[in-house]
Amino acid sequence: MTIRIGVTGATGRMGQEVIAAVAAHDDCEVAFAVNRDPDGATVDGIAVEPADEFADLVHEYEPTAVIDFTGPESALEYAQACANASVPFVTGTTGFDDDQRERLEATSEAAPLLHAPNFARGVQALVNVVGDAVQDLAGYDVELVETHHNQKRDAPSGTANRLLEEIEANGDFSDRKHGREGFDPREEDEIGVHVLRAGNVTGEHEIVIADNHEEVRLTHRAEDRGVFAAGAVDAAVWLADCEPGSYDFADVLAE
Repeated sequence: MTIRIGVTGATGRMGQEVIAAVAAHDDCEVAFAVNRDPDGATVDGIAVEPADEFADLVHEYEPTAVIDFTGPESALEYAQACANASVPFVTGTTGFDDDQRERLEATSEAAPLLHAPNFARGVQALVNVVGDAVQDLAGYDVELVETHHNQKRDAPSGTANRLLEEIEANGDFSDRKHGREGFDPREEDEIGVHVLRAGNVTGEHEIVIADNHEEVRLTHRAEDRGVFAAGAVDAAVWLADCEPGSYDFADVLAE
């Protein structure tokens, strides 16, 4: 069966990568693509249609799933339209506040939803091992440094927050210390968080665990955005057979 995928934010960096990843997947094709101001644009031969027609396009083209990398409010609009049409929705959008996250999760009652801050398989592997490392090195200092391109909006990134959640769940930490300045000695129960935004860095996350005259560094570096797009397409293919509910990229890789 051919998986027909709708793509949002089609003229953006990730939207273009998703369209290319769909084309590279043997069992997939682009059903339709939208952007806020398409102005007659095409991406890899795909005509980009207005985002305000998204709900109608979902009913017209009947996609197997939709992939989204846009912004919190637009992602919520797309997710609700997909829920209304019972269409699986995959999003890598980050920066949701608590209310927006609740609204996004609510759409999973009507249609499958898979939200992940990062679709790189290596990042999921990092999430899987960092908890064990923190447990094995109980009492050690932990610092996280993340770097992204200079257009990245949210800080820390969604991936950094996911890693921090895993660290906190497996260690005795009560505070996140964002950067340091002046006289600012380290507290025992804090996690140092340092955010860098520069150039066109695709994404790098490093966790430093140190004490007892030793240190462990766990690092993931993405060298091309295509890795995120390919993972999102894998997620869309997997989600196509799922019942309504909320899923994670770890569920895809567990199969």
